[in-house]
Amino acid sequence: MPPKRRRNSDLTRENILEVATTEFADKGYAGARVDLIAERTDTTKRMIYYYFNDKEGLYQAVLERSYGEIREQESRLNLEGLDPVAAVRALAELTFDHHEKHPDFIRLVANENMLRGEHVRRSESLDGLGEPAADLVSRILADGQRQGLFRTDVDALDIHMILSSYAGFRVSHRFTWDALFGQDLVAPELRDHQRKMLGDMVIAFLRDKD
Repeated sequence: MPPKRRRNSDLTRENILEVATTEFADKGYAGARVDLIAERTDTTKRMIYYYFNDKEGLYQAVLERSYGEIREQESRLNLEGLDPVAAVRALAELTFDHHEKHPDFIRLVANENMLRGEHVRRSESLDGLGEPAADLVSRILADGQRQGLFRTDVDALDIHMILSSYAGFRVSHRFTWDALFGQDLVAPELRDHQRKMLGDMVIAFLRDKD
């Protein structure tokens, strides 16, 4: 394929994935309509199926792209020269920022959990995708434990769960939290406090050796 046509093809595919991400996040797998995605991308259902085979293939590609984005950001996180405490805070801030900027990702994950993770389990691309995140946290933990800074009875998935839970809750529970408590969890005036709180919380947990 000539370079220009390849670029156009890549742009079309990316545009379809962008629109499909919002459609699946808004309506879930069952409720999302490929016809509507085609209309909003100025393509056709046939063109979408040319790229992704069928609706399930499109949904799978959306999941793979969404999970891949956070893993890519983690892989680019520069921890060179940071002590373990600063490294934990940097990772906490990255997770916080990503989840805030990608609310569709949070909703996609919630929808996929309602489907018991069946599409994630079927994806060869997502198989093992969590390992780089676990490896990154493991390296930070090992450094902190070796220096006597962190407790030794926790592992990488403990920390990953805390980070993901806090950052995800802030986005996924925004509207019910506001309805119950009159507080918008993503209000700009709360952002710096919440972002720091996540780092403080994880660091305090890691330092508690009792």
